[in-house]
Amino acid sequence: MPSLPACNHKILEALSTKSSTKQLVARHNQAAFGELKQMLQTVAEELNSNICTIDKSVVVEYTERGEREAMIRFSGDVLIFHQLTNAYTVDDRHELRKLSYIKEDPLRAFFGVINFYNFLNDSLLYNRLSDVGHLLGRIWINKDRHFFVEGKRQFSFLYNDLSRDVLDADKLRGIVENAMGYAIDYDLTAPPFADVRELTVFQMQNISQELRVRKSPGLGYRIHAQSQEPETRA
Repeated sequence: MPSLPACNHKILEALSTKSSTKQLVARHNQAAFGELKQMLQTVAEELNSNICTIDKSVVVEYTERGEREAMIRFSGDVLIFHQLTNAYTVDDRHELRKLSYIKEDPLRAFFGVINFYNFLNDSLLYNRLSDVGHLLGRIWINKDRHFFVEGKRQFSFLYNDLSRDVLDADKLRGIVENAMGYAIDYDLTAPPFADVRELTVFQMQNISQELRVRKSPGLGYRIHAQSQEPETRA
């Protein structure tokens, strides 16, 4: 059997440990995102089939926007889940570094990340490029499929036990339903009268354009806009 050519052993070791771990993390992240998309579709179908018997004007709909992006639309809100392609780690000052789980194997501190955002449906539907959305949370998944979620409100404490939490269908459903609950509870409030008593010509033209779009025949209410930039909630 021919002998292997000589190589740099430090680089080889890094490739067989750190680089290999990053590839494993990426595979787990991709698989988890596929499972998340299935869960989004399931939740949308369940809710839509039930709400239509109560109020047919309220629609819950699942849509994919490419391999790494999926959305669920419900009434005036949209949640967009976006899978990042790289593996990330946390800095040395992060609280996770203090966990015995990480100290036993530092490679457990490499993660794939899935972001989820809340937008207004109309922001995407009418391509309102000056509108903004909100990052509700980030799902971090490591090589063991252990995970934690960082984010607003309940996402700051519901899924923060990296040593024990393993991502599965029940956890994915919980994340989706909690994110939907957050969005539904987050009501729009009108800005103070004094803040909107003046209007530029550019702003007026944008309003007029939106009204024309709303009246366009055949447009419907499905989301096809490619922009990801939505409306500020005052």
